[in-house]
Amino acid sequence: MTPRPSSSGPDPKQTAEEGSAAKKAVPPRKAVAAQAAGKKTAAGKTAGKKTAAKKAAAKKTTAQKAATRKTTAKSTPPRKPAAGKAARTAVKAAVPAESAVSPSLDAGDRERLLAGTHHDPHSVLGAHRVPGGVAFRALRPYALAVTVLSGESRVELHDDGDGFFSGLLPLREVPVHRLLVTYEGAVQEAEDPYRFLPTLGELDLHLIGEGRHEQLWQALGAHPTVHEGVAGTRFTVWAPNARGVRVAGGFNFWDGTGHPMRSLGGTGVWELFLPGIGVGELYKFEITRPDGSRTFRADPMARRTEVPPATSSVVHASDYTWGDGEWLARRADAPAHEAPLSVYEVHLPSWRPGLTYRELADRLPAYVADLGFTHVELMPVAEHPFGGSWGYQVTGFYAPTARLGDPDDFKYLVDRLHQAGIGVLMDWVPAHFPRDDWALAEFDGRPLYEHSDPLRAAHPDWGTLEFDFGRREVRNFLVANAVYWCEEFHIDGLRVDAVASMLYLDYSREPGQWAPNEHGGRENLDAVAFLQEMNATVYRRVPGVVTVAEESTAWDGVTRATHHTGPSGFGGLGFGLKWNMGWMHDSLQYMSHEPVHRKYHHGEMTFSMVYAYSENYCLPISHDEVVHGKKSLVSKMPGDWWQQRANVRAYLGFMWAHPGKQLLFMGQEFAQGAEWSEAHGPDWWLLDPQYGAAADHRGVLDLVRDLNAVYRATPALWQRDTHPSGFAWVAGDAAEDNVLAFLRLAADGTPLLAVANFSPVVRTDYRLGVPDDVPAWHEVLNTDAARYGGGEVGNPDPVKPEPQGWHGRPASIRLTLPPLATVWLRPA
Repeated sequence: MTPRPSSSGPDPKQTAEEGSAAKKAVPPRKAVAAQAAGKKTAAGKTAGKKTAAKKAAAKKTTAQKAATRKTTAKSTPPRKPAAGKAARTAVKAAVPAESAVSPSLDAGDRERLLAGTHHDPHSVLGAHRVPGGVAFRALRPYALAVTVLSGESRVELHDDGDGFFSGLLPLREVPVHRLLVTYEGAVQEAEDPYRFLPTLGELDLHLIGEGRHEQLWQALGAHPTVHEGVAGTRFTVWAPNARGVRVAGGFNFWDGTGHPMRSLGGTGVWELFLPGIGVGELYKFEITRPDGSRTFRADPMARRTEVPPATSSVVHASDYTWGDGEWLARRADAPAHEAPLSVYEVHLPSWRPGLTYRELADRLPAYVADLGFTHVELMPVAEHPFGGSWGYQVTGFYAPTARLGDPDDFKYLVDRLHQAGIGVLMDWVPAHFPRDDWALAEFDGRPLYEHSDPLRAAHPDWGTLEFDFGRREVRNFLVANAVYWCEEFHIDGLRVDAVASMLYLDYSREPGQWAPNEHGGRENLDAVAFLQEMNATVYRRVPGVVTVAEESTAWDGVTRATHHTGPSGFGGLGFGLKWNMGWMHDSLQYMSHEPVHRKYHHGEMTFSMVYAYSENYCLPISHDEVVHGKKSLVSKMPGDWWQQRANVRAYLGFMWAHPGKQLLFMGQEFAQGAEWSEAHGPDWWLLDPQYGAAADHRGVLDLVRDLNAVYRATPALWQRDTHPSGFAWVAGDAAEDNVLAFLRLAADGTPLLAVANFSPVVRTDYRLGVPDDVPAWHEVLNTDAARYGGGEVGNPDPVKPEPQGWHGRPASIRLTLPPLATVWLRPA
């Protein structure tokens, strides 16, 4: 999908036989270049060059060799043997010569190692006891010589060709040793990576095999660690269909020949510990497919990546110290559906274009806190190759995008938001992934993360691939990913994208393009089980988080507990909240009508209350509603500029009073007229005092600030969002007047009266029925206030009820309703 510069390593489309990338990366020696391409060189030419080089090297004194080692950039001081004198004794302890065997590899092992198809390189490389002593074998492409260092002993191995070196030492035990490798112009002393035991334990492998490793990121991927007393990086990857896997990176000139990984039994996991490799190294996995071809793949579990369009994975270890302990301690005090929750949706790369995570941390928390939002929702931050996808086509599920900084920089942003009292929700995309041939698609040569059935693998709308939710390892990859963001980055909630496309086998498919489930239905049972497992796991492991479903159908039980079976026979999906897409479409459709026609569409504003308590809802005016020709929120409104702004203000007042949580996309808080573009973000210049109409936009911004302030201070607006006792119609049928009036009620019965007049005329002495136990009502918010850009029509004095019954209530009040406005009143 996206071009990748040479810094990202070999082109994934190249086979190792072509070897062009390796030729560019290694020293300019013909024999070396031939090895990088995996081709056999003419024995005479290769032997001649190596012999000449070795003769020259042999003339060096011991002091010269030591000096050469000191000038090598990557050389490290030799490590003293752990056994001390005992080790030196072992080196000198001879065994009978008549029992010796050749230490050289047999032709089969050589061929498999060179072809990248060896499942157990540790069984043949490194040091092994054999009849006659200990055999040492090394595979070091481009090397002129390899010497074994053990205690005070130095033994040069025989050059077996093609980068293989071997030797037999007359020892009874395998000694602690290092390798001294001579290249043209450099000498490197290093640990032998093939002398180490596996770095993954039986429990990790068992959990991976069962698909139940809830902290999978701690087992797979690249992890700097100290193993058997040696610092290095553990590389592990799940590739069950691979014939072989090797690690390639800048540390081996992007030629993985010398670093084959071992297969750890039937789990499909491959592993290799590379000493001396640390944080910041670029790497990929060189996978030999079942058909013998090779592909270079980014690490699916990489926690850091190169900046796109480069595609390599980066070895990462976090050293971030969190400062949000107070926030986390009180995060679980109340469930999300019983607490105030108003969300500001943000696309980080374009909110203030050019800012990094740390620079955003200096501006975003202050802005959001000033407006009074309780949370931000970040459009996907996981790594993605194409910026125009807005992050919804993910290739690095465990890595925050490197466009804005490294993972610790992103942690800093989350930390600063928490310290400002702002929760962080994140868009999460487990439904599908792009087809880039360096990422997940046919990762090890066969369908792995995607479904093996092409009809179920290809997403019909987006040209992407759908995950195989029925495969336990794939479910594990995704469930652990949800936990990862919450545990490692302190994310407070996940808004799960495109849930509807996951739930239905026939989603956007015509007859003949899908097959029913085992019961003959259209439900994707695998996806249902995955979502239930994900929600149950996240809520169990991370108290206080909330999961939110973007689900646009009437699926029963999206926010019902997973162990409660509904009328459909399914347990609930287990989400905390669901986006109310029906309310969004209906209400925006109503607002787009000219006021004179709205009486014919009154039901578009009242219908949401028919199903308002079927789920725990969030009311979203999201990015999807202000792009691709849908116009910005203010531009959807009819009338002239004054009427458009008045309509927006009235709509926001109605929205904040309606049962459910609120979400507003950036730019809409100040009535931006243009559609959002990820290329330049919100039109901040509209708020510049030098701009003539800045006051119009600042008026809407001031309203949003006040809406949030009154909302947070009024339990009636959020405490019973999901219970019918928290809402009562006063006038739901005043279609001729374009008026909607209703009561919101707190747990203790304290009311708030919300009245919206969606007609452009002032309605005086408008009578509404109210409870008779409130002595007077006081207007606490009026979207027609002058400071918001309105006409200052309203009810400045307390309004006392009259004993005249109205709307089925024992008392009533008479109000002045401003045009195209919403007013809120509380007991005085």
